[in-house]
Amino acid sequence: MSHLEDSSVPAIRRRMVGQGFNGDGRYVLYWMTAFRRTRFNFALQRAVELANRLSKPLLVLEALRCDYRWASVRHHQFIIEGMAANAVALEASRAGWLTFLEPRPGCGRGLLAQLAKSACAIVADEAPVFFLARMVEATYERHGLAMELVDSNGLLPLRAASKVFSRAYDLRRFLHKNLAAHLVEMPHPDPLDDLQVPSSETLSAESLRLGESHLEGVCSLAALRNPAALASSVPVNASCGAGVVAGGAFAARRLLDDFVSGRLDRYVVERNNLDRRQTSEISPHLHYGHISVHEVLAAIADREKWSPLHIAPGGKGQRLGWWGMNEACETFLDQLVTWRELGFNMAWQNPDYACYSTLPAWAQQTMADHQNDERETLYSLSELDEARTGDELWNAAQRELRRDGRIHNYLRMLWGKKILEWSPTPQVAAEVMIELNNRYALDGRDPNSYSGIYWCLGRYDRAWGPERPIFGKIRYMSSANTRRKLRVGGYLARYSETAQRGANL
Repeated sequence: MSHLEDSSVPAIRRRMVGQGFNGDGRYVLYWMTAFRRTRFNFALQRAVELANRLSKPLLVLEALRCDYRWASVRHHQFIIEGMAANAVALEASRAGWLTFLEPRPGCGRGLLAQLAKSACAIVADEAPVFFLARMVEATYERHGLAMELVDSNGLLPLRAASKVFSRAYDLRRFLHKNLAAHLVEMPHPDPLDDLQVPSSETLSAESLRLGESHLEGVCSLAALRNPAALASSVPVNASCGAGVVAGGAFAARRLLDDFVSGRLDRYVVERNNLDRRQTSEISPHLHYGHISVHEVLAAIADREKWSPLHIAPGGKGQRLGWWGMNEACETFLDQLVTWRELGFNMAWQNPDYACYSTLPAWAQQTMADHQNDERETLYSLSELDEARTGDELWNAAQRELRRDGRIHNYLRMLWGKKILEWSPTPQVAAEVMIELNNRYALDGRDPNSYSGIYWCLGRYDRAWGPERPIFGKIRYMSSANTRRKLRVGGYLARYSETAQRGANL
């Protein structure tokens, strides 16, 4: 089967675990866990390629457990909306698909192993996100399955960098020298169009010989058209209801189109405007894999008539001026690429990326030096969760997080800094930020989320003066300064306690 080693997917993005494929079996199986989309997906592209070369049908499995930490109606419904969009796309293609929603904890156990018995090749997503990396590795080790893992996380392949970058500036310098070569290896926009195998109509749930507990979780297209009902039917936290952003590839592309055609031009001057959202709002879709960073770049490149040839040579880590685009595009791409890839670089290289111990030594030392400083006010987790502090602006940001599943980008930084100020220790502050963010934020549990949380405690930052109580040399932010920088009146009205009660009626 040596001919299967050649691929349109770059070798740096592929890793084989197990003894390889033998070509026997009824179908090629793609286990979709992190890149929950049918477009701009290197993993799906590889699965299509294998199906064509082996002349076997393609079966796409997308499953959802119900017992992951922070499982809630909010997260479940967003994911199911993505499942519905994928099912529509797969139904219109030559691929077979199986969408599995675990009705009770443990019901999905053994599903992949059962499907693997009849597979001639298995492709899976490789992503350092939440529990997914451990789940894939554990599945391989437990069942001895041979799988090809494919990296479709970002513009820069995970294996392209051999160290952890401690500053955005350092990663930018690396990107200036190395990114252009990877931008000529873009994933196919719609890999399902390349599928040439016989029809997969015979790959029904019944023909796959699933057990009763597995069949119970199989979702039809009709059922997937009501994500709210499905999310409410499983045993997850119902107190955290749906956010304001719809999930799925179709919703993500609408947001992207609206942003690129309208708000992008005003991104620099309006992104910190609390009264009008000028950001892309696609962070949750990037987290759940409903849209690819490659597709976002492709949309901007098409608008700007841009190609990698426009990248200025000899970049030295500057934020602007090396992409060869206008200021608005380059400012946005610095967030999308530099800061996002920085988090993935950390998560890929260091499995403890979510731990306080991975903060820079200077940050841990300065907070230790001030750990016993007197705190004017201490708030418990429940008080913070319920926005019962004496800071009106912080309360509004927390209510936005609880109600909508997001916080305005600038206020997210203030939100974290105040939690440090109100916690008995910096370690407790980190735990509280992680708990609240991952419980409510639609883009929580992402490497990029941990970058934001730990940035509040010094990660990717430098020591600042003057040295302050509690903060030490950690960058300081206050609600008073924020009020002077931003117009907050409309925001406070939208997320006041009265508005919150109205939203809960």
